[in-house]
Amino acid sequence: MRPLRYSINVTLDGCCDHRAIPADEELHRHAVENLDRADALLFGRLTYAMMEAAFRPPAQAGARPDWTEAFARTIDAAKKYVVSSTLDRVDWNAELVRGDLASAVRELKRAPGKGLLVGGVKLPLALAALGLIDEYEFVIHPRLAGHGPTLFAGLSRHIDLKLVSRLELGSGAVAMRYEPRAGDWHQRRE
Repeated sequence: MRPLRYSINVTLDGCCDHRAIPADEELHRHAVENLDRADALLFGRLTYAMMEAAFRPPAQAGARPDWTEAFARTIDAAKKYVVSSTLDRVDWNAELVRGDLASAVRELKRAPGKGLLVGGVKLPLALAALGLIDEYEFVIHPRLAGHGPTLFAGLSRHIDLKLVSRLELGSGAVAMRYEPRAGDWHQRRE
């Protein structure tokens, strides 16, 4: 069974608005490493639209720094699943996921492979509530944004996590990976 991994950048005060996160070459290299651990990406409608607008070729000359190109090539080539009840169609190596979210994601997880990677805010909240996320990575940036959105607002139950790895980046950001604790309600719901 493929694990479902979640990765998000967040400021010290909990803001996960991508415009508040300072991006650099090392952060993008780390993101490419995460993408390489997955066979496919799972996006909600908004995250899919944001990523497509930023990284679908062809990019206009000078539209983004050269050091983002490896990330752009990797995300462009990746298989994508888009959870949406409002989109009629997707392309960019993507297919729509419709119907019961839990059943659809369990089916994707049952496929052979290295894993699935999910990003964003709303879809991961729903997946966490369903107990479907196998690994959480929070890349905590040394910045106070003073605004939201924040992560997991409205989660109906707490999820206890155990730290499995920690990586400090040159910028001072710290990437921390967690897994749900054994015996947690998360594990019993699958």
